Amino acid sequence: MGRTPARLVVASFAAALVLAILGTAAAAAQGGWAPGAPSPSLPPLARIPAPYPMPAGVATVVTEPKAAAAKPKPSPQPTPPPATTTTTVPAPPPVPPAPVIPDGKGMWIWQPQFAEGGNPTALVLKAKAVGLSYLFVRTGSSWDGIENMAYLDQLLPLAHATGLKVYGWDFPKLAPWTDDVARAMTAINHVAPGNNRLDGFAPDIETPTEGTQFTPAAGLAYSLGLRAAAGPSTLLIAVVPNPTPQKRAEYSYDAVIPPFDAVAPMVYWLNRDPGTDTANAMQFLARYGKPIMPIGQAYDGGPEGGPPGVPPPAEILKFMAVAKQYGATAVSFWSWQHANQPAWIAIKDGPSFLPPPKPAAPQSTPPTATEPTQQQKPAKPDKNSKS
Repeated sequence: MGRTPARLVVASFAAALVLAILGTAAAAAQGGWAPGAPSPSLPPLARIPAPYPMPAGVATVVTEPKAAAAKPKPSPQPTPPPATTTTTVPAPPPVPPAPVIPDGKGMWIWQPQFAEGGNPTALVLKAKAVGLSYLFVRTGSSWDGIENMAYLDQLLPLAHATGLKVYGWDFPKLAPWTDDVARAMTAINHVAPGNNRLDGFAPDIETPTEGTQFTPAAGLAYSLGLRAAAGPSTLLIAVVPNPTPQKRAEYSYDAVIPPFDAVAPMVYWLNRDPGTDTANAMQFLARYGKPIMPIGQAYDGGPEGGPPGVPPPAEILKFMAVAKQYGATAVSFWSWQHANQPAWIAIKDGPSFLPPPKPAAPQSTPPTATEPTQQQKPAKPDKNSKS
């Protein structure tokens, strides 16, 4: 910067200072505030409305923000119960019904044409007349195949209508045993008119002396196979030889009997005492824990070494008496076509193997209104009493 401009700045500052002093003095001369005097009180400020409204848009009105309303606290929700896992257990399968064990007296039918001439109606009438409660009817063999289905179609409805049970029986050769089981199932599954079926099945499992190929293994395989095919609800009765000491040496009762529901020993006493034979059979077979229903002799045992002719009534009656004494559930006889009239009479007159009838449930009689007794009557007040 040069010398001339500096002088101008100083002169300007001095002039401004002089003017300020002069202004102050003038104000004091007119009664104004002088230096050193107390400060004058200033009039209060007053808001003067503008002559005209303020044009829109010139100023923005500033508003204080309102305090935000407090949010209500959410009410506590009930805690849901913890989720539980429900395991659906399937219902157990229904228990199959147990087979019904025969009771009473029965008869075996080998060749129907020789039993009341093959007339099912006559046969049922006679069976009821002599007190029979069940029948065995041959349904086949390994040699002859399935048999007598047409006869059963007539017999079953008539027998069931009168309360007679009918069981099929078969003569298996056990060679092979699978064929014997298949034949047995054909009879078991046979349906006669009116949806009538056999009430059970009884295979006649004989020794090799009678033409079979019996071995313990074959007997066991057949018994187990028949039970598996027939199921637990089908009544199966094991027909076995009379367990004399001789038969026990050649026949395995252990292999045959366990899968069956009952056992029917062929107690044909021939030239022995019927009571002794029956007692021995009952005592021996009791070890298997099965109901025992012995088969008695009502045929001519002469060709087998016994006395000629059908056993007399006394022997038939003794057989039944001892069987009942040792707890037999039922008895039957071989066979319908061989029994003579004295044998039929003995069968009818023998002891009963039916369970005793159940006593009728007592019927409750409704109480009747009765006049109260002297003790029940309320005591009358004593007229002479002061109380």
